[in-house]
Amino acid sequence: MSTTTPLRVAGLLLLAAALLAMLGLAAGGEGWSFAWADEWPLLAQIRAPRTAGALLCGGLLGLAGALAQGLFRNPLADPYLLGTAAGAGLGVVLVLAAGGAFGSVIGLASAGLLLRLGLVGAAFAGALAGVALTLLLARGTARPTVLLLAGVVVGILLSALAEWVMLVSPEALRGKQIFLLGTTGFFGWPAVAVMATVLAALLPLALRYARALDALVLGEASAASLGIALPRVRLLLVGLMALATGTAVAQAGLVAFVGLVAPHLVRRLTVVTHGPLLALSALAGGVLLLAADVAARSVMAPQELPVGVLTAVLGGVYLLVLLRRGGRP
Repeated sequence: MSTTTPLRVAGLLLLAAALLAMLGLAAGGEGWSFAWADEWPLLAQIRAPRTAGALLCGGLLGLAGALAQGLFRNPLADPYLLGTAAGAGLGVVLVLAAGGAFGSVIGLASAGLLLRLGLVGAAFAGALAGVALTLLLARGTARPTVLLLAGVVVGILLSALAEWVMLVSPEALRGKQIFLLGTTGFFGWPAVAVMATVLAALLPLALRYARALDALVLGEASAASLGIALPRVRLLLVGLMALATGTAVAQAGLVAFVGLVAPHLVRRLTVVTHGPLLALSALAGGVLLLAADVAARSVMAPQELPVGVLTAVLGGVYLLVLLRRGGRP
């Protein structure tokens, strides 16, 4: 069992975030450059918001992953379980298909502008709609197993609808592929402001209900005996998870494994209750996505890898190593 204190883990993660932020400001299409005074416009308008955005997006996914694993008492739960991914994908496909249809009517330039304005909103709305449909099918959050099964059904249903839309409008396929791979390349200061606002609002609320997650570890009967209103608390936590996931997915697409691995990493480093776990998972998620973003810009420069591909590979390898060693995530 690890003896590392939560404060030490937080310090290590903050140090890693600071070092990776410096690398993120230096990584460019032409290689590494620390001559920041000579590249100030590029730094201020492209590298800085991308670096900050990757940290914040990973933080949202890490927080959502810790909430999901605590809520369902399952170390393999991730933020995409309740239909957020499939709903966001369907929203993106619908907007892309509509953009292709309008392009022939209003002109390519205007259609492109509408697409840029609409994709983020459609992904966010689709993610929340997927969760709402899951809650409707499960008739609330009273039965976690039924809720998970409903999420699986909704994910399959919405994914099938997205495939049908792409058959009707093949031009939506390429845009959906970019969305599925995940990317941090489109982060700007407006996206950073949105993610920072959402994370700053959700994290204190999640920490407020961390003791309810601690009680759920003892079982539903024990939690209820402690005076916790389980249906209301579950619904609130599902809402927090959906908002965090929807915001991240709307800005970066489907970035795999960050929300799943971040809480595991924290548990491997230290033993904590859910309060510190939520905060440290958000920080660990930011560090993981920022590290993947820096690697995506640097491994094949001047070409850039989709960041979602790197997170999937690295996250999958991490979990396979844990399984091979016989360790628990």
